[in-house]
Amino acid sequence: MKIATVVSSDSHLDYLARVVDSLDVATPPDADDFGFAQFVSMPIDDGPELVGIIYDSTLINPEYSNFGPRLSPKPDLGKFSPDFLNEQGLLLRILILGTRSEDGTDHGVPRRAAPAGQDVFALSADDVMRIHRGPDGRLRIHYYSQLTSHVGPASAPLVEAIIGQLEATADKADLGRLKVLNETLRWQRTIGGLRL
Repeated sequence: MKIATVVSSDSHLDYLARVVDSLDVATPPDADDFGFAQFVSMPIDDGPELVGIIYDSTLINPEYSNFGPRLSPKPDLGKFSPDFLNEQGLLLRILILGTRSEDGTDHGVPRRAAPAGQDVFALSADDVMRIHRGPDGRLRIHYYSQLTSHVGPASAPLVEAIIGQLEATADKADLGRLKVLNETLRWQRTIGGLRL
């Protein structure tokens, strides 16, 4: 399902995308489709698909500072000025974690960047598990250092949310590895919060 369109980037890995609304698509996404830690894909022409994760959001509301009177009541603005309704919106911060192709998934920095106007699609739970399986079938999170270095303070809750998604369909061996990672994160957050 298409959830957003890329509008800009802060780096090769960090993108800003605007959530699509009823003026863009017939069926706009629900709030659950573009929440924190939602995995997304960006199919690039003639190249592997970029895979990323939503790690932050920003509201845009140009109307907030406009205190002047309106000539039309709010319900009529859709008839007389339909673009007015489209000025408010939600911007998503997306971190690229790697690429996906028919050959499999690569975690890391992709060679290509997404262009402005690139469509962003939500990944299903099955697709999320597929991008985390290596050639040997074992669970992997090779983008961990990339995520922690780019996301900053929100990286620990983001990794915990990723672990929560992966635990839902992981096998017994992978559950044990995820549990160790989760306990390590909790320990780091606890000790890191202490001032000695």
